[in-house]
Amino acid sequence: MSDTSAGALNGSASAIQTGSIAGDLSVAVLIPCYNEASTIGAVVQEFREALPGARVYVYDNNSTDGTALKAMLAGAEVMRERRQGKGHVVRRMFADIEADIYIMADGDGTYSPKDAEELIRILLTERADMVVGTRRGVHDDAGRQGHAAGNRLFNILYRAIFGRDFTDIFSGYRAFSRRFVKSFPAVSGGFEIETEMSVHGSRLKLPVTEIELDYGRRPEGSHSKLSTYRDGGKILWMFAMLMKETRPFAFFSAISMAFMATSLIFMTPVLISYFQTGLVERMPTWVFSLVLMVLSSLMFTAGLILDSVSRARAEQLRIHYMSLPLQTRTTASATSAATLEAGANRLNKSAA
Repeated sequence: MSDTSAGALNGSASAIQTGSIAGDLSVAVLIPCYNEASTIGAVVQEFREALPGARVYVYDNNSTDGTALKAMLAGAEVMRERRQGKGHVVRRMFADIEADIYIMADGDGTYSPKDAEELIRILLTERADMVVGTRRGVHDDAGRQGHAAGNRLFNILYRAIFGRDFTDIFSGYRAFSRRFVKSFPAVSGGFEIETEMSVHGSRLKLPVTEIELDYGRRPEGSHSKLSTYRDGGKILWMFAMLMKETRPFAFFSAISMAFMATSLIFMTPVLISYFQTGLVERMPTWVFSLVLMVLSSLMFTAGLILDSVSRARAEQLRIHYMSLPLQTRTTASATSAATLEAGANRLNKSAA
């Protein structure tokens, strides 16, 4: 990190500690929306009041209830993403918007815009790349009991597979650094996107943290877009794909063990009969068990090879992440200009 960038971050952190979000860092509020006309106007207005210097972007995902118009009237910059799904919207937002700090929230009014300042404060003071606003009481009021049970199950599963960095992987209220946003590949298309963000942070061992925030109820007329079983299945599939990509040795070893166990189940009676009679009485079963054992060996070998490939990919992602600037070019140029001007003033005073 350069002295100029470090100075800008320290100055912004000091400003935020005194209770005002100012300084040289630009802030973008990103709100993906699908049919949230009943809440989006109030959400945009509250974010503009909570973060006066931030730019609020609403990405409309084919809404049919006037969401885009209400967001525009409330003062947001409205854009449209035609591919249906939150993952597609997030990928488009992260590609389009240039800022130093990003706040992502939902447009349903369940997250308080007043908490955005605290998210930014934690992001800067702890020099984190992602701060997750974990949802206080989400298990008690998740709309449906199926959602609450799914939250518990998937969070436990995440910690078992990918590590203990997060306790609420489905929170949609997050603050990001520029380096996180521009290094995040975003391959998922739906509500699995939050899981992918969490895995990205854990995989590259990025500085991440959590802060517990209140989680509100949806107002009258606003309905959840989640389907307990359909979206739960998609998330479970995403877990499997992310495990295959980030922990291939564990993934293929599990498959190898399953093949081996099945092979031994079929093989054991044949071997017992052979040692008793000296004959292989069930040849098809014996051949089938040997095929399963060969498949087990192949899965184990594939896991070993792909583990090395995965490590190399993680190193490349880390190098790319480290190569990204902490600030946008505009902000960096303004900071450099201010530094040069200050130096010139000092020289003038010395000459005088």
